[in-house]
Amino acid sequence: MKLRTLLLVGLVSWAGWSRVMAADLAVFGDVVHTVSGESLAPGVVLIRGSKIAAVGRPGSVAIPTGTPELRAKVVTPGLVDAHSVVGVSGMLNQSHDQEQLEKSAPIQPELRAIDAFNPQDELVAFVRSLGVTTLHTGHAPGALVSGQTMVVKTHPESLDQAVVLPWAMVAATLGDGSLSGKSDKPPGTRAKSVALLRAEFVKASEYARKREVPEIDKRPARDLKLEALAKVLDRSVPLLVTVHRHQDVLAALRLAEEFKIRLVLDGVSDAPLVLEDVQRSGFPILLHPSMWRPFNEAQNLSLETAARVQAAGIPFALQSGFEGYVPKTRIVLFEAAVAAANGLSFQQALSSVTLGAARILGLADRVGSLETGKDADLALYDGDPFEYTTHCVGVVVNGVVTDSVPR
Repeated sequence: MKLRTLLLVGLVSWAGWSRVMAADLAVFGDVVHTVSGESLAPGVVLIRGSKIAAVGRPGSVAIPTGTPELRAKVVTPGLVDAHSVVGVSGMLNQSHDQEQLEKSAPIQPELRAIDAFNPQDELVAFVRSLGVTTLHTGHAPGALVSGQTMVVKTHPESLDQAVVLPWAMVAATLGDGSLSGKSDKPPGTRAKSVALLRAEFVKASEYARKREVPEIDKRPARDLKLEALAKVLDRSVPLLVTVHRHQDVLAALRLAEEFKIRLVLDGVSDAPLVLEDVQRSGFPILLHPSMWRPFNEAQNLSLETAARVQAAGIPFALQSGFEGYVPKTRIVLFEAAVAAANGLSFQQALSSVTLGAARILGLADRVGSLETGKDADLALYDGDPFEYTTHCVGVVVNGVVTDSVPR
């Protein structure tokens, strides 16, 4: 993205903001949506270093003299994309920048997202320019177990700065995406997919038990695959299962019950058919993008599914998902806007890409709402964020102004 002059009150330049973190910054909005509480009209967010120091109405927040200011019509928390492959799947849609899926074996939980993530990829800057400040990204659906996921900020100074959780979940797929498509290469059926996964969990359980024996010489040699699955079994990390058809959702729930693992359901086009089952399980849903195309196993998806999941009281978040074509990603802002036009309230839709997503990722103490002590991640808009004529006019990540447009 071409660097452009940032118009602040006081005429502070983009270059100064991109190199250093402001000691103080005040962000004013005609409307400030805190998400966790009431919306303020008008409102101000005071930032000190990388954290939010105060949120309130102008006049109620003491702003030090000389503090640089940003102003916008609407201010929201930085958006949280609950499931993406951005930074692993690159902008160019060519083999040399596509790292999201390894097909040499059906089960590879040892593959680390952090080893593939490219914080300098143009897609990272692209989604950030529209207000996305936190990404849950990593290995894509398309294999029985494709690898690990991670959570990163979209500020691309360095990978160390970007990483929030180096290992968030283990990504799996049940349904069409888990099948090899070849008669001589398993899994070829849904039953075989589940059987393979169950068998690996049994092996991982036995492996973990043997690794704990006191006699070092009796412990099995390290096995990275079983090590990773053992982390799922001891509930250190959840299993993220991409499922769309109702029978695959139920199979995933049976696995979770059998092995007592934490589950996050992903996609779930058939959600209206299994609402009570998911509700009883207590597991959250990372729902398919609102505008995803209804075909094949996703034939039952609907623009109204988010509203139905919300009405059922199931924790959920919207996501950008994985796209097989340029620019390789959807934008959660637009997906939430469509959900808001099809049954969700404005606040419910905004929460689905901010605080709701942060809660499912276990990061609600850091991101997802504008509250004192949280990370200073903000998105600034020149109108209603869910109107397509609105522009994102500024982004703040960890207290650093990363994007702006002339005013």
